[in-house]
Amino acid sequence: MEKVGLRKKFIGDRAFYKRVLKVAVPIMIQSGITNFVSLLDNIMVGRVGTEQMSSVAIVNQLIFVFYLCIFGGFAGAGIFTAQYYGSEDEEGIRHTFRYKIWMGLILLSIAVFVFVFFGDSLISLYLKGSEDSGDLAAALNYGSGYLKIMLIGLPAFTAVQAYANTLRECGETVVPMRAGLVAVCVNLVFNYILIYGKLGFPVMGVNGAAIATVLSRFVEMTVVVVWAHKHTGGKCRYLKGVYKTMRVPLSLVKRYFIKGAPLLVNEALWSAGMAMLAQCYSLRGLNVVAAYNISGTVSNVFNVVFFAMGDAIAIIVGQHLGAKRFEQAKDEDNKIIAFSVFIATVSGILILSTSHLFPLIYNTTEQAKTIAAQFLTVQAFIAPMIALMHTTYFTLRSGGRTIVTFLFDSAFMWVVSVPLAFVLSRFTNLYIIWIFVFVELANLIKCVIGTVLVRKGVWMNNIVD
Repeated sequence: MEKVGLRKKFIGDRAFYKRVLKVAVPIMIQSGITNFVSLLDNIMVGRVGTEQMSSVAIVNQLIFVFYLCIFGGFAGAGIFTAQYYGSEDEEGIRHTFRYKIWMGLILLSIAVFVFVFFGDSLISLYLKGSEDSGDLAAALNYGSGYLKIMLIGLPAFTAVQAYANTLRECGETVVPMRAGLVAVCVNLVFNYILIYGKLGFPVMGVNGAAIATVLSRFVEMTVVVVWAHKHTGGKCRYLKGVYKTMRVPLSLVKRYFIKGAPLLVNEALWSAGMAMLAQCYSLRGLNVVAAYNISGTVSNVFNVVFFAMGDAIAIIVGQHLGAKRFEQAKDEDNKIIAFSVFIATVSGILILSTSHLFPLIYNTTEQAKTIAAQFLTVQAFIAPMIALMHTTYFTLRSGGRTIVTFLFDSAFMWVVSVPLAFVLSRFTNLYIIWIFVFVELANLIKCVIGTVLVRKGVWMNNIVD
C-alpha cells in the first residue's frame, strides 16, 4: 500500500505529463536551441584561441548578472501575472506588463552606467591567475571590445523578456520559442560569417561574435513584439491599449515591489555570487577560466530539460493558486519535482558519457581540456541535486514566498558558497576540481531545507484577491 501511495504521490498519469510537457516542451526547445547555439558560438570562438574564449566567457559572466537582474525584476510581477491569468483579470495583466517596462528601463540604465565606466575593472578581476602562461593583457583587450558591442543589445534583450515572460505566464509558450529559434539561426549564421571573415567580410574574431549576438537580440525582439500586437484581438487581449497610459496604480506598484524586491535582490546577489565563484576559480589561471566556460556551456545544453520544469511549476502551479485550487497545486507540484529529478538523472548520465569528448573540439591547451572534462564529470553527478534545488525554489516562488526564496537562494550563496570558495582558492593549494566539489556539495543543505519547506506547504497562497 505504501508503495502504491508513493507512486500516486510522485507519478502522474498520461494526461498530467501531456499537460506539463505542453507547457515545458516549447521552453525546452527554445532554451535547448539557444544553449546549443551558445555551445557552437563557444566552439567557434574557442577555435580562435584560449585568450579569446576566456575573455568572452568573462564578459558573458558579467552580463549574466544583468540578465538575472532582469529576470528577478520581472519575476515579482510575473507571479501576479500568472495568478491574474488564472482568475481572468486582464486589467491586472496590463498593470504587471507596464510595471515590467518601467523596471526594465531602470535596470537597463544602471547596467549601462556600470559597464561603461567600470567594465575594464570588472574584467580585470578575473585576470589575476598566475598558474599558467596565458596572455592576460590580450584577454583584457579582447574582453573590453566584446563588452562595448554587447551593450548595444541589452535594450532588445530587456524588451524581449518583458513580452516573452508575459506571454509564457499567460500560457503562450510557443511564440517565444519560435522567436528564439529565429534569433539563434541569425546568431549562428552571422557568427560564422563575422568571426572567420566569410562572404567578403573581414575576420572580426570576438567582435564578430558580439555583433552576431546583438543582431539576433533585435531580430528576436521584432518577432515577439510584432506577433503580440497582431493578436490583441485574440490570445493577447490583455495587451490591447496597454500603451494608452504607462501609469500603474501606486497601490499595485507597492504590492509588486514588495513581492518582487526580494526576487530582484535575490537574482542580483545570486548572479553576483556566481560571478564571484568564477572569479575565485579564475585564480588558478586562464586554463581554468577556459575549462569552466567549456563545461558550463556543455552542461547547459543537457540541463535545459529539467530547468524547464521550474518554469512549468511557475506557470501551472501559479495558475492553480490563482484559481484557489490548492490541493491540485500541491499534488501536481510533487509530481513535477519528481519528474524533474528523474530527467536530471538521465541528463547526468549523458553528460558523464560525453565528458571526455566535447573538450577535444576546442583549440585550447591540453590542460584546459583535461580540467574541462573533470568539471563535466562532477556536474554529471550533481545534476539531480541541482534539479531538486531548482524546482523547490520555483515552488516557493509560485506562492509569493519571496523572502523565503531570498534566504534560500542568495543568502545561502553569500553566507556559505562564496566564503567557502574564497577561502579554498586563496588559502589552500587544493586542486581546482576539489574546490569545485566542496562548494557544490555544500548545496546539499539547500536541498534539505527546500524539501522541508515544500512539504510544509508554506508556499500555497493566493496573492491576487
